[in-house]
Amino acid sequence: MAHCLLIAPAEMVPEPPTQSPCVTIVAARRETIDALHAYLQSAGVASYATQALGDASLGAPATTAVVLFPDEFEVSDVVTRVLSLRRTRAPLLIVVVTGTPQRFRPALDSDARGVAPIVLPKPAFGWSILDALRRDRAEPENGGADA
Repeated sequence: MAHCLLIAPAEMVPEPPTQSPCVTIVAARRETIDALHAYLQSAGVASYATQALGDASLGAPATTAVVLFPDEFEVSDVVTRVLSLRRTRAPLLIVVVTGTPQRFRPALDSDARGVAPIVLPKPAFGWSILDALRRDRAEPENGGADA
């Protein structure tokens, strides 16, 4: 039996895949974590979750974005952790879902500490969070900075 080798023209060879997003969800409420995790997973986005603001997985190299629901945590702990992530993981996208962004202003302002977090008002739904994650990946020229 003869074997045939097909070679596709160069324009038909797909580009190598870009890094898939890997999102860490940080929330105090288990229901929030479970709902967002399920939504992101159904959209093909890998996600991990923690109820601990100081969790080491936030800084893991595989993590490309953090979705943080800071309202249930101590303000000073949130500000310290977000500023630390912005300094040590400058390209990391941080999406903050809060009803009171002014409480976290020192961590959210645009400056030289890295990419400014994207702030979404509460309530935010899975589709709006996913849109923020995708919008950032589609706009590398601005570093994903939104306010």
